[in-house]
Amino acid sequence: MDGLPKPSRETVVPSLTRLSPQASPIRLLGLDPGLRITGYGVIDKIGQTLTYVASGVIRTETGELPGRIKIIFDGVMEVLALFRPEVAAIEKVFVNVNPQSTLLLGQARGAAIAALTSAGQPVFEYTALQVKQAVVGNGHADKQQVMHMVKRLLNLPAEPRSDSADALACAICHAHGGMGLAGLMTVSRRRRAGRML
Repeated sequence: MDGLPKPSRETVVPSLTRLSPQASPIRLLGLDPGLRITGYGVIDKIGQTLTYVASGVIRTETGELPGRIKIIFDGVMEVLALFRPEVAAIEKVFVNVNPQSTLLLGQARGAAIAALTSAGQPVFEYTALQVKQAVVGNGHADKQQVMHMVKRLLNLPAEPRSDSADALACAICHAHGGMGLAGLMTVSRRRRAGRML
């Protein structure tokens, strides 16, 4: 692939789950975009059961911005070709204290979304708060709590690395209808003066 770095994969072997022969899995891809490291996580949803497939990162730590954007685009395309997900979920950009960091993150995210849409992939977007609520039950959970819950929900023998865990959490969030553990709280909220309460 033109000498570009390939997406790296984690080796996490989940325990086996017995599946119904009638069950038809839905494969989901979660992405946690970043200019240096873009995490990806692939899971299968069969009924209410979530099964780990793969996770890893696309690294773009050096070089000029256009080349790094291309690495993200090509890396996401390679992940799509390798795992053939039916749907993708990606984390939305939050407004950072540093506007330059927010702009760079937005460009990395744009490269990932461009790859997904150019491959005809349905894309769903979730805020970090939504992902944490769905996976942990607390929109302000820290990274360690997210990693721990991803391990538990996917029945993994060890916690995945942070970027991979965030991507897997995004996929889990979509698998749970974007609500998960905090679904009842989210649905019961009401708008007042244009704000969610």
